[in-house]
Amino acid sequence: MDSAGLLDLLGNENRRRILRLLSRKPCYVTEISEYLGVSPKAVIEHLRKLDEAGLVESRTDDQRRKYFHIARNVRLEVNVSPYGFASKSAYPASNSLDLTSCRHLSLDVAYEDDGDLGELLASLERLERLENELSLAQRWVQGRLCETLDRISESVGSGPESRIYADLLASIRSEPKGVGAISRELEAPREVVAELLEAMADQGLVRRTERGWELVCEREPT
Repeated sequence: MDSAGLLDLLGNENRRRILRLLSRKPCYVTEISEYLGVSPKAVIEHLRKLDEAGLVESRTDDQRRKYFHIARNVRLEVNVSPYGFASKSAYPASNSLDLTSCRHLSLDVAYEDDGDLGELLASLERLERLENELSLAQRWVQGRLCETLDRISESVGSGPESRIYADLLASIRSEPKGVGAISRELEAPREVVAELLEAMADQGLVRRTERGWELVCEREPT
């Protein structure tokens, strides 16, 4: 399920409470019903939707009682800023992922997988600390992104619509694009995009070519 679908699914408080309960232990319908204080019929409907989304699974014990449990890890991120609204879902990467290929990361969380409980608990602590550090780094990057977009907007436009200038420039910074492609990417009307591009062309910031609109200014190498 895509991030928008997950966002809609988890917008329901009772479904969030079900997942919170199942994160502690597998449960059958009656247990969940008593925990939520809602009818078993309502619980079954919530579980059906969670199952269709691939978030929960079930198994039947020897007494033919069906237990539900969380099926897999998923991370749902929502970003709301003056420059847009976006959501994305991420599933755990393969253990074979080579993090040394990430230019801005230097990680050392290796442990000997020999089943030693003390070493496993130490690894858990290191990973939890790393998760907190990455969260702080992500917040710092998000702040810098908005600050940079603010400065771009201020340098090329004014007024309440100035923020869209930064989005337009970011859209064509790597390759020329036509008005239609930019309009779809920014989810903005074609006539608005065309008008703003013409205004930036008058300022010498962009130009129209056979391949589409492109930047005139030189971009710093990454």
